[in-house]
Amino acid sequence: MARQGGYKKLENDVVSSLGRTIFGYLCRFGRVFLQMLSFFDQKLTIMIVPHSQRRVVNFQTNVFALFLALTLLIGVFGSFVYFNKNSVAATAAINKLEKQHEETLASLDEVRDENIALLQAAKRFQGALGTTLARLGINRPSERAAGASSDLSSVFGAPELSAGSVEETADIRELAGFLESSVQPLEQIGKMLEAHGALLSDIPSIWPLSNPVTGHLSMKFGQNIHPITGQLYLHKGLDFSTYRSGDPVVATANGQVVTISWDEGFGLYVVIKHKHGIYTRYAHLNTTRVQKGQFVSQRDVIGTIGNTGISTGPHLHYEVHIGSDVVDPEKYINIKLD
Repeated sequence: MARQGGYKKLENDVVSSLGRTIFGYLCRFGRVFLQMLSFFDQKLTIMIVPHSQRRVVNFQTNVFALFLALTLLIGVFGSFVYFNKNSVAATAAINKLEKQHEETLASLDEVRDENIALLQAAKRFQGALGTTLARLGINRPSERAAGASSDLSSVFGAPELSAGSVEETADIRELAGFLESSVQPLEQIGKMLEAHGALLSDIPSIWPLSNPVTGHLSMKFGQNIHPITGQLYLHKGLDFSTYRSGDPVVATANGQVVTISWDEGFGLYVVIKHKHGIYTRYAHLNTTRVQKGQFVSQRDVIGTIGNTGISTGPHLHYEVHIGSDVVDPEKYINIKLD
Protein backbone atom coordinates (compact mmCIF):
# COMPACT_ATOMS: atom_id res chain seq x y z
CA MET A 1 0.00 0.00 0.00
CA ALA A 2 2.85 2.40 0.87
CA ARG A 3 4.51 1.69 -2.46
CA GLN A 4 1.25 2.31 -4.34
CA GLY A 5 0.81 5.60 -2.49
CA GLY A 6 4.34 6.64 -3.55
CA TYR A 7 3.55 5.96 -7.26
CA LYS A 8 0.37 7.98 -6.93
CA LYS A 9 2.21 10.94 -5.43
CA LEU A 10 4.90 10.78 -8.20
CA GLU A 11 2.21 10.76 -10.88
CA ASN A 12 0.53 13.79 -9.37
CA ASP A 13 3.82 15.66 -9.22
CA VAL A 14 4.58 14.93 -12.90
CA VAL A 15 1.15 16.04 -14.04
CA SER A 16 1.37 19.17 -11.93
CA SER A 17 4.85 20.02 -13.32
CA LEU A 18 3.70 19.43 -16.93
CA GLY A 19 0.66 21.60 -16.43
CA ARG A 20 2.73 24.42 -15.03
CA THR A 21 5.13 24.20 -17.96
CA ILE A 22 2.34 24.32 -20.53
CA PHE A 23 0.66 27.19 -18.69
CA GLY A 24 3.95 29.10 -18.64
CA TYR A 25 4.37 28.70 -22.44
CA LEU A 26 0.78 29.78 -22.99
CA CYS A 27 1.33 32.86 -20.92
CA ARG A 28 4.49 33.75 -22.83
CA PHE A 29 2.72 33.23 -26.15
CA GLY A 30 -0.13 35.40 -24.96
CA ARG A 31 2.24 38.18 -23.99
CA VAL A 32 4.05 37.99 -27.33
CA PHE A 33 0.73 38.02 -29.18
CA LEU A 34 -0.42 41.03 -27.20
CA GLN A 35 2.87 42.78 -27.91
CA MET A 36 2.43 42.09 -31.65
CA LEU A 37 -1.11 43.43 -31.54
CA SER A 38 0.14 46.45 -29.70
CA PHE A 39 2.91 46.92 -32.28
CA PHE A 40 0.65 46.53 -35.30
CA ASP A 41 -1.93 48.76 -33.70
CA GLN A 42 0.47 51.64 -33.33
CA LYS A 43 -0.78 54.77 -34.99
CA LEU A 44 1.28 56.31 -37.79
CA THR A 45 0.82 59.67 -39.41
CA ILE A 46 2.07 60.06 -42.95
CA MET A 47 2.55 63.62 -44.14
CA ILE A 48 2.99 64.73 -47.79
CA VAL A 49 4.62 68.16 -47.97
CA PRO A 50 4.47 69.73 -51.46
CA HIS A 51 7.16 72.13 -52.63
CA SER A 52 4.54 74.66 -53.49
CA GLN A 53 2.39 76.72 -51.13
CA ARG A 54 -0.32 74.09 -51.12
CA ARG A 55 -1.67 72.57 -47.96
CA VAL A 56 0.19 69.71 -46.35
CA VAL A 57 -1.59 66.39 -46.85
CA ASN A 58 -1.50 63.90 -44.03
CA PHE A 59 -3.34 60.78 -43.16
CA GLN A 60 -3.25 58.36 -40.31
CA THR A 61 -2.90 54.63 -40.37
CA ASN A 62 -1.40 51.87 -38.26
CA VAL A 63 1.52 49.49 -38.70
CA PHE A 64 -0.71 46.54 -39.71
CA ALA A 65 -2.35 48.44 -42.56
CA LEU A 66 1.02 49.74 -43.76
CA PHE A 67 2.51 46.20 -43.63
CA LEU A 68 -0.46 44.79 -45.54
CA ALA A 69 -0.19 47.50 -48.19
CA LEU A 70 3.54 46.87 -48.65
CA THR A 71 2.90 43.12 -48.92
CA LEU A 72 0.25 43.66 -51.59
CA LEU A 73 2.51 46.08 -53.45
CA ILE A 74 5.41 43.59 -53.45
CA GLY A 75 3.07 40.82 -54.60
CA VAL A 76 1.71 42.92 -57.50
CA PHE A 77 5.23 43.95 -58.55
CA GLY A 78 6.50 40.37 -58.37
CA SER A 79 3.54 39.13 -60.42
CA PHE A 80 4.20 41.84 -63.01
CA VAL A 81 7.88 40.82 -63.28
CA TYR A 82 6.98 37.11 -63.52
CA PHE A 83 4.33 37.51 -66.20
CA ASN A 84 6.47 40.00 -68.13
CA LYS A 85 9.34 37.48 -68.18
CA ASN A 86 6.99 34.75 -69.44
CA SER A 87 5.65 37.14 -72.06
CA VAL A 88 9.17 37.87 -73.33
CA ALA A 89 9.94 34.13 -73.49
CA ALA A 90 6.67 33.46 -75.32
CA THR A 91 7.41 36.26 -77.81
CA ALA A 92 10.87 34.82 -78.47
CA ALA A 93 9.37 31.35 -78.99
CA ILE A 94 6.80 32.75 -81.42
CA ASN A 95 9.51 34.59 -83.37
CA LYS A 96 11.54 31.37 -83.54
CA LEU A 97 8.52 29.41 -84.79
CA GLU A 98 7.82 32.07 -87.41
CA LYS A 99 11.42 31.86 -88.61
CA GLN A 100 11.23 28.07 -88.75
CA HIS A 101 7.96 28.38 -90.66
CA GLU A 102 9.61 30.67 -93.22
CA GLU A 103 12.53 28.24 -93.58
CA THR A 104 10.10 25.35 -94.00
CA LEU A 105 8.25 27.22 -96.74
CA ALA A 106 11.56 27.93 -98.49
CA SER A 107 12.53 24.24 -98.21
CA LEU A 108 9.12 23.24 -99.54
CA ASP A 109 9.63 25.49 -102.57
CA GLU A 110 13.01 23.86 -103.16
CA VAL A 111 11.46 20.39 -102.82
CA ARG A 112 8.80 21.38 -105.35
CA ASP A 113 11.46 22.49 -107.82
CA GLU A 114 13.41 19.24 -107.32
CA ASN A 115 10.20 17.25 -107.67
CA ILE A 116 9.43 18.95 -110.99
CA ALA A 117 12.99 18.28 -112.22
CA LEU A 118 12.72 14.64 -111.12
CA LEU A 119 9.41 14.22 -112.91
CA GLN A 120 10.86 15.69 -116.11
CA ALA A 121 13.85 13.33 -115.85
CA ALA A 122 11.44 10.41 -115.36
CA LYS A 123 9.57 11.41 -118.51
CA ARG A 124 12.82 11.57 -120.47
CA PHE A 125 13.79 8.17 -119.06
CA GLN A 126 10.43 6.76 -120.08
CA GLY A 127 10.88 8.04 -123.62
CA ALA A 128 14.41 6.64 -123.88
CA LEU A 129 13.28 3.32 -122.44
CA GLY A 130 10.45 3.12 -124.95
CA THR A 131 12.85 3.75 -127.84
CA THR A 132 15.28 1.10 -126.53
CA LEU A 133 12.50 -1.46 -126.10
CA ALA A 134 11.27 -0.76 -129.62
CA ARG A 135 14.76 -1.38 -131.01
CA LEU A 136 15.07 -4.63 -129.04
CA GLY A 137 11.60 -5.77 -130.08
CA ILE A 138 10.27 -5.98 -126.52
CA ASN A 139 6.58 -5.22 -126.02
CA ARG A 140 6.16 -2.67 -123.28
CA PRO A 141 3.20 -3.20 -120.91
CA SER A 142 0.60 -0.45 -120.87
CA GLU A 143 0.97 2.12 -118.11
CA ARG A 144 -2.54 1.43 -116.91
CA ALA A 145 -1.86 -2.27 -116.48
CA ALA A 146 1.50 -1.62 -114.87
CA GLY A 147 0.03 0.96 -112.54
CA ALA A 148 -2.80 -1.38 -111.54
CA SER A 149 -0.41 -4.17 -110.53
CA SER A 150 2.32 -2.14 -108.83
CA ASP A 151 2.71 -1.71 -105.11
CA LEU A 152 3.95 1.87 -105.32
CA SER A 153 1.07 2.90 -107.53
CA SER A 154 -1.38 1.36 -105.09
CA VAL A 155 0.15 3.47 -102.34
CA PHE A 156 0.16 6.75 -104.25
CA GLY A 157 -2.93 6.03 -106.35
CA ALA A 158 -5.58 6.00 -103.63
CA PRO A 159 -9.04 7.12 -104.88
CA GLU A 160 -9.16 10.04 -102.50
CA LEU A 161 -6.20 11.99 -101.16
CA SER A 162 -6.17 13.26 -97.58
CA ALA A 163 -7.51 16.74 -97.00
CA GLY A 164 -4.08 18.10 -96.05
CA SER A 165 -2.16 16.60 -98.99
CA VAL A 166 -0.18 18.93 -101.25
CA GLU A 167 -0.31 19.22 -105.01
CA GLU A 168 3.01 17.37 -105.40
CA THR A 169 1.34 14.08 -104.38
CA ALA A 170 -0.12 13.75 -107.86
CA ASP A 171 3.35 14.23 -109.40
CA ILE A 172 4.80 11.61 -107.07
CA ARG A 173 1.99 9.24 -108.00
CA GLU A 174 2.78 9.79 -111.68
CA LEU A 175 6.49 9.23 -111.06
CA ALA A 176 5.71 6.00 -109.21
CA GLY A 177 3.73 4.87 -112.23
CA PHE A 178 6.67 5.63 -114.53
CA LEU A 179 9.07 3.65 -112.35
CA GLU A 180 6.77 0.68 -111.89
CA SER A 181 5.97 0.49 -115.61
CA SER A 182 9.73 0.32 -116.28
CA VAL A 183 10.46 -2.61 -113.95
CA GLN A 184 9.30 -5.42 -116.23
CA PRO A 185 11.02 -4.11 -119.40
CA LEU A 186 14.26 -3.61 -117.49
CA GLU A 187 14.04 -7.18 -116.21
CA GLN A 188 13.58 -8.38 -119.78
CA ILE A 189 16.59 -6.34 -120.91
CA GLY A 190 18.59 -7.86 -118.04
CA LYS A 191 17.66 -11.37 -119.11
CA MET A 192 18.54 -10.51 -122.71
CA LEU A 193 21.93 -9.14 -121.67
CA GLU A 194 22.54 -12.22 -119.53
CA ALA A 195 21.78 -14.46 -122.49
CA HIS A 196 23.95 -12.23 -124.67
CA GLY A 197 26.80 -12.52 -122.15
CA ALA A 198 26.48 -16.30 -122.15
CA LEU A 199 26.58 -16.28 -125.95
CA LEU A 200 29.70 -14.08 -126.00
CA SER A 201 31.45 -16.45 -123.61
CA ASP A 202 30.90 -19.29 -126.08
CA ILE A 203 32.47 -17.48 -129.06
CA PRO A 204 36.01 -16.01 -129.26
CA SER A 205 35.10 -12.39 -128.44
CA ILE A 206 38.06 -11.18 -126.33
CA TRP A 207 41.80 -10.60 -126.72
CA PRO A 208 43.87 -13.74 -126.11
CA LEU A 209 46.12 -11.81 -123.69
CA SER A 210 45.34 -11.69 -119.96
CA ASN A 211 46.23 -8.00 -119.93
CA PRO A 212 45.49 -6.47 -123.36
CA VAL A 213 46.85 -3.09 -122.23
CA THR A 214 50.41 -4.41 -122.17
CA GLY A 215 50.22 -5.90 -125.68
CA HIS A 216 49.72 -4.67 -129.20
CA LEU A 217 48.64 -6.10 -132.55
CA SER A 218 51.88 -6.63 -134.49
CA MET A 219 50.39 -8.20 -137.65
CA LYS A 220 46.82 -8.35 -138.95
CA PHE A 221 44.93 -11.01 -140.86
CA GLY A 222 45.25 -11.05 -144.66
CA GLN A 223 47.91 -10.19 -147.24
CA ASN A 224 51.22 -9.32 -145.51
CA ILE A 225 54.96 -9.37 -146.15
CA HIS A 226 56.57 -12.41 -144.57
CA PRO A 227 59.07 -11.11 -141.97
CA ILE A 228 61.62 -13.83 -142.85
CA THR A 229 61.23 -14.55 -146.58
CA GLY A 230 60.14 -11.04 -147.51
CA GLN A 231 57.52 -12.52 -149.84
CA LEU A 232 53.83 -11.56 -149.98
CA TYR A 233 51.72 -14.23 -148.30
CA LEU A 234 48.32 -14.75 -146.63
CA HIS A 235 48.59 -14.34 -142.87
CA LYS A 236 45.84 -16.55 -141.47
CA GLY A 237 45.60 -15.02 -138.02
CA LEU A 238 46.52 -12.14 -135.73
CA ASP A 239 49.94 -11.65 -134.12
CA PHE A 240 50.01 -10.16 -130.59
CA SER A 241 53.25 -9.00 -129.00
CA THR A 242 54.22 -7.80 -125.50
CA TYR A 243 57.97 -7.60 -126.37
CA ARG A 244 58.76 -10.43 -123.93
CA SER A 245 58.15 -14.12 -123.28
CA GLY A 246 56.17 -15.47 -120.34
CA ASP A 247 53.09 -13.20 -120.44
CA PRO A 248 49.87 -15.21 -119.89
CA VAL A 249 47.71 -16.31 -122.83
CA VAL A 250 44.00 -16.88 -122.14
CA ALA A 251 41.21 -18.82 -123.83
CA THR A 252 39.02 -16.45 -125.82
CA ALA A 253 35.86 -18.55 -125.26
CA ASN A 254 34.53 -21.54 -123.36
CA GLY A 255 35.63 -24.82 -124.89
CA GLN A 256 37.66 -28.04 -124.78
CA VAL A 257 41.35 -28.46 -125.45
CA VAL A 258 41.64 -30.87 -128.39
CA THR A 259 45.29 -30.43 -129.40
CA ILE A 260 48.58 -29.67 -127.67
CA SER A 261 51.42 -30.21 -130.13
CA TRP A 262 54.65 -28.95 -131.70
CA ASP A 263 55.01 -27.79 -135.28
CA GLU A 264 58.08 -26.61 -137.16
CA GLY A 265 56.30 -23.42 -138.17
CA PHE A 266 53.90 -22.84 -135.24
CA GLY A 267 56.24 -24.16 -132.56
CA LEU A 268 54.36 -25.12 -129.37
CA TYR A 269 50.63 -24.57 -129.94
CA VAL A 270 47.19 -25.31 -128.44
CA VAL A 271 43.88 -25.82 -130.27
CA ILE A 272 40.54 -25.35 -128.44
CA LYS A 273 37.17 -26.52 -129.75
CA HIS A 274 34.19 -24.22 -129.02
CA LYS A 275 30.47 -24.32 -129.72
CA HIS A 276 28.97 -23.58 -133.14
CA GLY A 277 31.85 -25.38 -134.92
CA ILE A 278 34.46 -22.78 -133.93
CA TYR A 279 38.13 -23.61 -133.24
CA THR A 280 40.94 -21.34 -132.00
CA ARG A 281 44.70 -21.89 -132.30
CA TYR A 282 47.36 -20.32 -130.02
CA ALA A 283 50.87 -20.71 -131.48
CA HIS A 284 54.55 -19.91 -130.71
CA LEU A 285 53.89 -20.61 -126.99
CA ASN A 286 56.66 -20.82 -124.45
CA THR A 287 54.71 -23.07 -122.05
CA THR A 288 51.22 -24.59 -121.75
CA ARG A 289 49.01 -24.60 -118.63
CA VAL A 290 46.32 -27.06 -119.82
CA GLN A 291 46.00 -30.72 -120.81
CA LYS A 292 44.35 -32.35 -123.80
CA GLY A 293 40.66 -33.00 -123.18
CA GLN A 294 40.43 -30.35 -120.48
CA PHE A 295 37.43 -28.00 -120.49
CA VAL A 296 38.33 -24.34 -120.08
CA SER A 297 36.32 -21.18 -119.53
CA GLN A 298 36.73 -17.84 -121.22
CA ARG A 299 39.74 -15.93 -119.74
CA ASP A 300 41.34 -19.10 -118.26
CA VAL A 301 45.13 -19.08 -118.70
CA ILE A 302 46.16 -21.80 -121.17
CA GLY A 303 49.85 -20.94 -121.66
CA THR A 304 52.46 -18.19 -122.02
CA ILE A 305 53.82 -16.16 -124.93
CA GLY A 306 56.99 -17.59 -126.44
CA ASN A 307 59.33 -17.53 -129.44
CA THR A 308 59.04 -21.14 -130.60
CA GLY A 309 58.80 -22.27 -134.22
CA ILE A 310 59.44 -19.86 -137.10
CA SER A 311 59.37 -16.55 -135.27
CA THR A 312 61.31 -13.29 -135.26
CA GLY A 313 60.58 -12.55 -131.59
CA PRO A 314 58.26 -13.31 -128.67
CA HIS A 315 54.66 -13.08 -129.83
CA LEU A 316 51.39 -15.02 -129.99
CA HIS A 317 49.96 -16.19 -133.33
CA TYR A 318 46.16 -16.47 -132.89
CA GLU A 319 43.74 -18.07 -135.39
CA VAL A 320 39.96 -18.59 -135.55
CA HIS A 321 38.49 -21.44 -137.68
CA ILE A 322 34.81 -22.01 -138.42
CA GLY A 323 34.63 -25.56 -139.70
CA SER A 324 37.33 -25.81 -142.38
CA ASP A 325 37.40 -22.04 -143.06
CA VAL A 326 39.92 -19.63 -141.56
CA VAL A 327 38.31 -16.27 -140.65
CA ASP A 328 39.62 -12.93 -139.49
CA PRO A 329 39.66 -13.09 -135.64
CA GLU A 330 39.40 -9.32 -135.42
CA LYS A 331 35.75 -9.51 -136.49
CA TYR A 332 34.91 -11.42 -133.30
CA ILE A 333 37.02 -9.51 -130.79
CA ASN A 334 35.09 -7.15 -128.47
CA ILE A 335 31.71 -7.76 -130.11
CA LYS A 336 29.14 -5.13 -129.06
CA LEU A 337 25.43 -4.65 -129.60
CA ASP A 338 24.61 -2.64 -132.70
